[in-house]
Amino acid sequence: MHKLICADWKEGIQMAGDDYYACAFADPPDNLGLKYDGYDDNLSKDDYYILLKDLVYWMVTVAGVSWISYNSRWTDIMGVIVNDIIKGSSIGLEAKHCVQTFTFGQHNKYDLGSGYRPIWRLRWPNAPLYPDQIRIESERQRTGDKRANPAGRVPSDVFDFPRVTGNSHQRCQWHPTQLNEELIERCIKLSSVRGGRVLDPFAGTGTVLRVCRRIGRWSTNFEISAKYCEKIAEENEMEAVDVDSASAFLRCRSCQGRIVRLRENYATCKEGCGKVIPLQGQIPTYVLS
Repeated sequence: MHKLICADWKEGIQMAGDDYYACAFADPPDNLGLKYDGYDDNLSKDDYYILLKDLVYWMVTVAGVSWISYNSRWTDIMGVIVNDIIKGSSIGLEAKHCVQTFTFGQHNKYDLGSGYRPIWRLRWPNAPLYPDQIRIESERQRTGDKRANPAGRVPSDVFDFPRVTGNSHQRCQWHPTQLNEELIERCIKLSSVRGGRVLDPFAGTGTVLRVCRRIGRWSTNFEISAKYCEKIAEENEMEAVDVDSASAFLRCRSCQGRIVRLRENYATCKEGCGKVIPLQGQIPTYVLS
């Protein structure tokens, strides 16, 4: 099933009931002061560093392959975070730097405008890649060269996909930011197979969910805004689930015991280790089989 949990990703990861994700794709807020519902996008540099560091640590803890897309102004601190995590890894975590380029970047009449978005890919040695799933038409194929591989070529680490702007057919007008679905599809296909489970810590408009539905993966999505969760659930015809019911899918990550609400701002592992999880608010959940 597809899961959508209205919670901060730090809370959600503790109670989503998933043992492992084939891959995770994160597009965290860029800390540019944008107007998100239910989130302050104007953290201090130190607080934003902590957010990114915690995010990357948790992603590589729970997923075989982790993709993190971020704004280029944070390239330096992301490099420090990734380098520290790799140095602390005893079994060879691999990092690969990719970029998304786009023709119509934001205009800057005073200096060179930004025409790319960095993406880190972190992968454990035992996490497979599936390059044959993302082959594209080669230049030799386009020019009719007989030497061309009929299967096409594996694309490079430079992803040329346009930004999702106001006139894009993908654009969801109720959210301030959005990534291109084809970009996310390529990353997910490279690092998972049909039936695999994918994690999205910042659901936003539900892009990862939509892509996973289209290409046959299951997704677990966290979104802190109840408003955005309702929109995602409505557009994808997801069913609301009572958190405290026996049919709820929430399970403790530590012992797989059933999670129930203890009080308004806490949840607990009722049948197992008794862990108490502080909540920032309610935890509406939605499923799609």
